[in-house]
Amino acid sequence: MFNSIHEECGVRGQESCGIAVNDDGVFSHHKGNGLVPDVFTAGRLQAIGRGNMALGHVRYSTTGGKDLGNIQPLVIRHIKGNLALAHNGNLVNADELRKKYELSGGIFHGTSDTEAIAYTIVSKRLKCSSTEEAVEQTMREIKGAYSCVLMTATKMIAFRDPNGFRPLCLGRFPDGAYCISSESCALDAVGASMVRDVLPGEIVVISDGGIRSIKTHCTTKENSSICVFEYIYFARPDSVIEGVSVHHARMRAGTFLAREHPVDADIVIGVPDSGIDAAMGYARESGIPYGIGLIKNRYIGRSFIQPSQAQRENAVRIKLNVIRENIEGKRVIMIDDSIVRGTTCARIVKLLREAGAKEVHMRVSAPPFKHACYFGTDIDSSDNLIACQFDSAEEIAKVIGADSLGYLSIDATHRIAEGANVCFCDGCFSGRYPVEVPETISKNKFDQKLGNYSEYYEILD
Repeated sequence: MFNSIHEECGVRGQESCGIAVNDDGVFSHHKGNGLVPDVFTAGRLQAIGRGNMALGHVRYSTTGGKDLGNIQPLVIRHIKGNLALAHNGNLVNADELRKKYELSGGIFHGTSDTEAIAYTIVSKRLKCSSTEEAVEQTMREIKGAYSCVLMTATKMIAFRDPNGFRPLCLGRFPDGAYCISSESCALDAVGASMVRDVLPGEIVVISDGGIRSIKTHCTTKENSSICVFEYIYFARPDSVIEGVSVHHARMRAGTFLAREHPVDADIVIGVPDSGIDAAMGYARESGIPYGIGLIKNRYIGRSFIQPSQAQRENAVRIKLNVIRENIEGKRVIMIDDSIVRGTTCARIVKLLREAGAKEVHMRVSAPPFKHACYFGTDIDSSDNLIACQFDSAEEIAKVIGADSLGYLSIDATHRIAEGANVCFCDGCFSGRYPVEVPETISKNKFDQKLGNYSEYYEILD
């Protein structure tokens, strides 16, 4: 099990999903665009059949688009046997790897980073005595963010990049079977208990012989850098990541926000869902009553991870509704997890104004987004970031229609997950990246120029 088995069980993607089932070395699989219940009907699941191992994935594309060839898990048949691969994260040298393998005759069916990882593993496997050895060598070559699960005929192998950008955890069922997931909440949903997090740089091998760990790429805590946005937005609040409850981390963010940006008001509300915990923390620290001001349509997915701006705006229009009785005539503090482009929060502020809010003060439980992310968060261009277009919070407040605006400081952001087993990456806020990003990196460039190889790389005579 990878990422989540159902949209309600730890959403990390809503565009597409897939599953590969291993029945003693015979692989069957199915995948498609859409939510899990739409892609996996009862009849389809019955057709896939049963097996002794399975690997599933739900996808949120930062690169690769909605091409069917990019839906995971990728299932590959090669001379050493079948394998299926699922991946969360982005590589910073995917273009380089793709160029290398295409120039040596490799044929890629999609445009995602995952296929570059799969090709690297297969090429190493041809020269190695085991798949885990091939994975160990692959980790010397791939760079960036990757939490992966690999299924072969006889083994399940989980591996995480040495920085630990994206979460990955190990669970166990009551009957002794092991499972791997991005988040602990998915383990809870299927009746498994969490054993521990997969360490940054660790390779975990699960087979009939039991479980073993390879730690040749493991780093110290000081050299790790999980994405701090996992605690702010990505992860489900009922997950525990690196020993810290996501819910409590968001509550702490609200507490720090109240200390850094106090304001007189009548009610504190949170923007569902990831702003609610921070709003509770803000209310508790400030003494201002917490209330429900916005109701979310549960049949609408996350607007932030919709693939286009038009889709994001359309989703907001039908996603939220205001409880007028709680808002009308009141000074409102609205807490959200972030402001990226500014369009979503401007729409929400307008909804509150239309419901009769006397004042709307926006507080954000993250620092301003000012830089691109190359490791799996959809912050791809400074041109689209409102914090790069205006010099101050006061200017942004005017643009979104709020009476005031306050962001959480970077220093406080590093303290929201106190006691975590890792350090944090704040590159999208600070511009400081723990992994060197090539100057020529061209995120999504191959998607836009698919088939135009002169735009992708120069082919030498």
